[in-house]
Amino acid sequence: MNASPLDNIRIVLSHTSHAGNIGAAARAMKTMGLRSLYLVNPVSFPDKEADIRAVSARDLLGRARVFNTIDEALEDTVFAAALTSRSRELEHETYDARVGAEILLKNAQHHPVALVFGAETSGLTAVEVSKCSVKIVIPTNPDYPSLNLASAVQVMAYELRMALMQAKPVKPKQTEPATLNEIELFYHHLEQIMIRVDFLNPQQPKKLMQRLRRLYARARLEKEELNILRGILKAVEKHLSSKP
Repeated sequence: MNASPLDNIRIVLSHTSHAGNIGAAARAMKTMGLRSLYLVNPVSFPDKEADIRAVSARDLLGRARVFNTIDEALEDTVFAAALTSRSRELEHETYDARVGAEILLKNAQHHPVALVFGAETSGLTAVEVSKCSVKIVIPTNPDYPSLNLASAVQVMAYELRMALMQAKPVKPKQTEPATLNEIELFYHHLEQIMIRVDFLNPQQPKKLMQRLRRLYARARLEKEELNILRGILKAVEKHLSSKP
């Protein structure tokens, strides 16, 4: 079997309430050639209902990986898209399903990426969305925007399959992109330094870190660039520690 960019795309289902939706999502994935299912704190898994709804995609369920946190599920990924229709004050770059699938596939040519779905009733939390690079919205009837979780997975899986059929080969870049976990460590380091220099009040943080996350998400940081930023922070830290 030839390697496919779809093999680099993991479908992440966060806090899924109904096991049947996990099985139906697995079936939707397999019909379009997606194979990597990651689950964050599902209410019930493994579960007989998931097996029933998966039909012939039970092998995919058997390979599904379960995690306690979204950070664990995004381990080693260089790009993640949050599937959500919820509007927020500070929006990430937002794309419709078709364009979003094309962008996701482009980033999956040579590195692992993730497409993240939230719980059936509440969707993704603001924290979960903030850990993603972009936001994807499936256009729906504004008078009835409700879309079942497995149906949303099917729509995006189809768009990814179509994007694959139309995609042209992409040469790997000479520079390596930073992983989302590495960027998370940078955010934590940056926040601590800003607190130490009294630029950020942890009691009244307002939306400073959200704005910085949005800024750096647009930058698509490379490892070398991230190392420079971390080096600057370490230099500031060293200077602060040397002061009497």
